[in-house]
Amino acid sequence: MNWIRRHILHNIALKLLALGVAVLLWLAVARDPVAEIAYSVPIEFFNSPEHLDISSETLPQVQVRLRGPVRVLRELAPSEIHAMIDLADARIPERTYDMSAKRERVPSDVDVVQVIPSQFHISFDEHATKQIDVHPRVTGSLAPGYRIATIAVNPQVITIAGPAKHVNNVEAAITDPVDASGVVGQATFITHASISDPLVRVVNPEPLHITVTTEPAPRNR
Repeated sequence: MNWIRRHILHNIALKLLALGVAVLLWLAVARDPVAEIAYSVPIEFFNSPEHLDISSETLPQVQVRLRGPVRVLRELAPSEIHAMIDLADARIPERTYDMSAKRERVPSDVDVVQVIPSQFHISFDEHATKQIDVHPRVTGSLAPGYRIATIAVNPQVITIAGPAKHVNNVEAAITDPVDASGVVGQATFITHASISDPLVRVVNPEPLHITVTTEPAPRNR
């Protein structure tokens, strides 16, 4: 009897209340209808080898079809759905990855019904870096009677990185245009470098300074 009093009858009212709340919650969940919903989410890559770069120009988002209680699906945010690919076994020139339900991370009370596409190819290339010249772009109408004497850009060289084939095809970077309209003497503008290949990036990007110097144009005799 002492054991029953200590472990069963002690705080019996609170225990019965907790049991009643648990039963009500279970009934609410059990009655919640099941539905399906589809989310488009980006692919998350991890364990990417340092010596390789992805050279595929486009990477599709995946559509993940989920099944679960309507209440849960309505409260589900796309940020809670993770389509993950482990690149530890990546190799040149390409690798096919299966997007099975096991690769998706979703809340525990939701099931993955289907992933579209179910597989896709990713191309890889050696990681490469290269130094290239910066070509400044200057636009605008100069003050009457003046012409451009010199255009200087600082820094003159930047370092780019990316898949080797793409990096090797880039000959120079071009700056965003600066408007030198009305410059008399010298003026310095701050701008940025632009790389035409989206798979090539600037290492340690920083603002560029373009200095435009004008001089009087020779008069026709």
